[in-house]
Amino acid sequence: MAQTVADVLAQAELYTDEADYIMIHLPARAITSAASVLAEVGDPFSGLIVDKDEVTLILDVEAYEEYKKRLHGHQAEMGLWRLITFDMELESDLLGFMATVSKALADAGISILPLAAYSRDHILVPAERIDDAIATLNTLKSNFTS
Repeated sequence: MAQTVADVLAQAELYTDEADYIMIHLPARAITSAASVLAEVGDPFSGLIVDKDEVTLILDVEAYEEYKKRLHGHQAEMGLWRLITFDMELESDLLGFMATVSKALADAGISILPLAAYSRDHILVPAERIDDAIATLNTLKSNFTS
């Protein structure tokens, strides 16, 4: 039987590592330097997104401070973010999960940066709103566990 949004919200634990993250913008040609920094960092959560226009690197603040001199031409002006992981393996055909999560957080006035890994979904929320985000998600979860 296929996983449903209700299944996931009822069962998934919310995980946060309490670290502050920073989103770093680099020109598209900076992929090699961004990838080499990421390879050296080795932290459990980090990200690298490459598209035709830019490179985006997500690092915790400590790693950013250590490696920023190697990231020529970078910008990191979007503020600090906190991680929330929906700590449960999600099936690839799950429909509407992030839409449900996004709507609940949008209704609470909390912006998100959603990220999907192979089997888990993550969101980054503004660091100053982490408690509000967790409370909102716990309320959402309780709607599916009662």
